Amino acid sequence: QVQLVESGGGLVQDGGSLRLSCIVSGHTASIYAMGWFRQAPGKEREFVAGINWSGSITSYADSVKGRFTVSRDNALHTMYLQMNNLKPEDTAVYYCAGVFLNVIYERPEEYQYWGQGTQVTVSS
Repeated sequence: QVQLVESGGGLVQDGGSLRLSCIVSGHTASIYAMGWFRQAPGKEREFVAGINWSGSITSYADSVKGRFTVSRDNALHTMYLQMNNLKPEDTAVYYCAGVFLNVIYERPEEYQYWGQGTQVTVSS
């Protein structure tokens, strides 16, 4: 069994920063590539960023390029999302996800494991 737990969300002003963490526990060898997704009220879950197992390859949605940075520390079984210059449109519940292939997918259906989500609210 694999568990993913996100933390680090909160309320921040326009232009502020937050750092999200996602800790993987259980059978961690089941997860290779990982991703961050977000879902705002009334909208579909969307891809934000992804990273392969070694961290050598990353991918970002156009809306967050240059502002967000995804990284991971496999020794700590943790993935991070550094979010800078946050905007009100970044407000959403943020989820981390893991997949048993070393491929960064942008479709949420490709991921087998999900966290419970953490709320990020950016005030204008």
